[in-house]
Amino acid sequence: MSDPTRRDFAKLAAALSVSPSAQAAAARQPSQFPDSFVWGCATASYQVEGAVHDDGRKPSVWDTFSHTPGHVAMDHNGDVAADHYHRYKDDIQLLKWLGVKAYRFSIAWPRVVPDGSGQPNERGIAFYERLVDELLANGIQPYCTLFHWDLPQSLEDRFGGWRSRETAKYFGDYAAFVSGRLSDRIGHFFTINEFSCFTDDGYRWGGKAPGLRLPMREVCQLRHHAVLAHGLAVAALRANARKPIRVGLAENAPICVPVIETEEHIAAARKAQREINAPFLTAVLEGKYVDSYLNEMGKDAPQFTSEDMKTIGAPLDFVGLNCYYPYNVRADRQSPAGYAVVQHPSSYPHMSSDWLYIGPQILYWGPRHLSEIWGVKDVFITENGCSAADPRSPDGAVYDTDRVMFLRNYLTQAQRAVAEGWPLRGYFLWSLIDNFEWADGYLKRFGIVYVNYETQERIPKLSAHFYRETIARGGVV
Repeated sequence: MSDPTRRDFAKLAAALSVSPSAQAAAARQPSQFPDSFVWGCATASYQVEGAVHDDGRKPSVWDTFSHTPGHVAMDHNGDVAADHYHRYKDDIQLLKWLGVKAYRFSIAWPRVVPDGSGQPNERGIAFYERLVDELLANGIQPYCTLFHWDLPQSLEDRFGGWRSRETAKYFGDYAAFVSGRLSDRIGHFFTINEFSCFTDDGYRWGGKAPGLRLPMREVCQLRHHAVLAHGLAVAALRANARKPIRVGLAENAPICVPVIETEEHIAAARKAQREINAPFLTAVLEGKYVDSYLNEMGKDAPQFTSEDMKTIGAPLDFVGLNCYYPYNVRADRQSPAGYAVVQHPSSYPHMSSDWLYIGPQILYWGPRHLSEIWGVKDVFITENGCSAADPRSPDGAVYDTDRVMFLRNYLTQAQRAVAEGWPLRGYFLWSLIDNFEWADGYLKRFGIVYVNYETQERIPKLSAHFYRETIARGGVV
């Protein structure tokens, strides 16, 4: 064989440049987001509205919980919060300045139906009519969430809250009323936000309202009532809509990320995604509880009927994912499940909130899992963002470079999902403004707009400018 020439080297380099591995790497390169991509911001009623005694609103379980000493950091409460109830027009101008196409907000059930059932409150629903009209007048589409944890206290007092099927039934009635009043102007409705945060965290661990620690049997049953409420709301929204609407949910489903992107670990993560989400997302998307969940719960498993599961499994138009941190999963041939969740070591990086482990890959694997496992056609990232220290600089600005780092890395993975053709249709940053952060009170800031809680002044942070530029370019800056 003769010595290789320069021409031979050129041919070899060309062959290598189109090798399968090179092609795969090229396919993973991020691209611009399509013009149809929905850019938005999100908030929740109890976290931003304040005005807890205004216009006929009655207490929610979060009013009671936050006013009970020792439940919330420094005994903070949401009585005023970011005063969005009175300042919504100013906040909508911030949304317009950002260039977002959509705003995801939640309706306060105790503002609209103060006792949870019975006569609706006209002054309560009127606020959301004004809010929606103002959004539309500024070219921003309203995306409405019916329940973001602020259960009317009356339902907790009368029926035990989510421990009762009555609460699920009344949620359906509430959904019907809202649909009849707002579906002429709102095209996208989310039924429920984050099942585990008001079921397990509220009734099992006690860290969120109503702050109870119930036996596992009761927790499993109230989980069932929560997903049943979702199903009843889906039917009620559609039955009472004044024009065609799209209906889904916003779930903080654990997103299982393969520790290494090899076929073995990817398959393990896919299986874990389905089984770890068994009580909520899997039940909704499949209309059944998987055997592994029922077997694990044993005598504590929920009681249900086939009609319940048919209601729960009603087809959805889209699925929203609230994405913050990853579940790292590896294949495990020693385990009957075939996978293991890898615990975060003490050195694993996190943001200001110690639970918020950094894992940008979830914005890729979330949409991919939903497509591959359940055939979901439309996925929204309905929450993504982070807490940060957010100190004011001498010039009055907030240079939250850590949040910019977080958003840039996560959005890069969202771009990857879009580039590979996974069904990611929109992204809602959490949150537009600093707000009441549940048990952390006002000690943790998640907004891209700084709120001075004494004066209610709003100051866009560096991250707001980053997000504005990303939206304008249609790609990560």
